Amino acid sequence: MSLTRTPFSLERLDTPIGQLLIVTDDDQRVRAVDWQDHEQRLQRLWRRHYDRGSDAIELRAVPARGRSVAGRAFEAYFEGEVQALARLETATNGTTFQRTVWEALREIPVGQTISYRTLAIRIGRPEATRAVGLANGSNPLSIVVPCHRVIGTNGSLTGYGGGLHRKRWLLAHEGVGISTGGTVEPGAGPEAIFTKFPLLAD
Repeated sequence: MSLTRTPFSLERLDTPIGQLLIVTDDDQRVRAVDWQDHEQRLQRLWRRHYDRGSDAIELRAVPARGRSVAGRAFEAYFEGEVQALARLETATNGTTFQRTVWEALREIPVGQTISYRTLAIRIGRPEATRAVGLANGSNPLSIVVPCHRVIGTNGSLTGYGGGLHRKRWLLAHEGVGISTGGTVEPGAGPEAIFTKFPLLAD
């Protein structure tokens, strides 16, 4: 039995921190976002989440003049409109737990950060800090699902799939203060979230 071809669009956007790859579907939903130097990782994720056979996926290149809604939103984001990605529609094929974590990530306001432990508490799984970290690292929608806003309890930047230099740039671009030692400055770390959610303090 032949499989129905599912068309997706791939855009390449030059940014101050490298070329960004944006995959969208025909409904303008964002399906995957990653960096050009991690394109193999995007392809692996793509096969795991979507590939149902060699002929099932059609990935079409999109010229810059034909930017999608997501492509234009990313252009605006990198030009300084840091709220431009908040209303983008997304679609992912992760597990129920992963999608719960990714939805919680989208609730972190621009310019604020949160710790892994606090994120685990917010989704009602305080014992699952490690699992939350793994779900964070499996996020297929870089920046749109802002895993870069998750930091260590001590304010350290910890890891980021796109590289710590990008995490540092993205946080600074969004208005988060970063010390010369590579930690989030007081007032911009997890305590910035605690002022709004006081029961979530570490």
